[in-house]
Amino acid sequence: MAEKQDKAFPASAATRVPFALALAALAGCADSIGFLEYSQLFMSFMSGNTTRFGVAVSSFDWENTARAASTIVVFCFGAFLGTLLAAWVGPWRLPVLLSIEAALLAVGLIAPWGSFSFPLHAYPIVLALGLQNATLQDANGNSIALTYVTGAVVRFGTGLANLVLHEPSPAFWLQAPLWGALSTGAVIGGALQIRYGENAFLFPAALAAGLAVVAIVLALAKPRSPLVTGNAPAPDAPPHAKAVGMLR
Repeated sequence: MAEKQDKAFPASAATRVPFALALAALAGCADSIGFLEYSQLFMSFMSGNTTRFGVAVSSFDWENTARAASTIVVFCFGAFLGTLLAAWVGPWRLPVLLSIEAALLAVGLIAPWGSFSFPLHAYPIVLALGLQNATLQDANGNSIALTYVTGAVVRFGTGLANLVLHEPSPAFWLQAPLWGALSTGAVIGGALQIRYGENAFLFPAALAAGLAVVAIVLALAKPRSPLVTGNAPAPDAPPHAKAVGMLR
């Protein structure tokens, strides 16, 4: 039987794992700031916004219905856009997506305020965090959950069971650190928002920009290295999808 192809992006865990933890912390930070700053609206936790959507619909609260629904749509569009960009730019995925994310997080500070039903000022941040989910892939080619922890908690629990039964998936060992990184980011974000208000978003924007610079340097210095590329299709693509992560 042929050995299963590793579809991780980047191919090397030396890059993938630190970036995953940093981006999870970034998402937790931005989500915490947004939750406190924008009347308990989640920036990246769409499960929470979906619950709020359901409650709003059931109570005929159309302002909150529009608020939650529009946020979910923007986040979904971010994931859509990020996946297309990941396929188009190939090995430049990290530099390109992280640069766009940093710009969007900063744009949120100067965007028009909008209304309660349609919080335009929050949409660039939500779009950035949706896009973030297309940056990294695990060994199976699945996008790594970088903006929410439910999947990480579930995979950690099932991984523990598989550890007892035989052996866990290679992705198991990343789940607890991902939860820890996102939780730590949320604590930092809450503290920053209390002190700086909306300007606290400059911290995750600066973190995204710093990661983008690191990714650009790696891509220029080691263009064919597994540190920045890999034999990977677009995130969450079917098994027969063409690889897009290799330098041509």
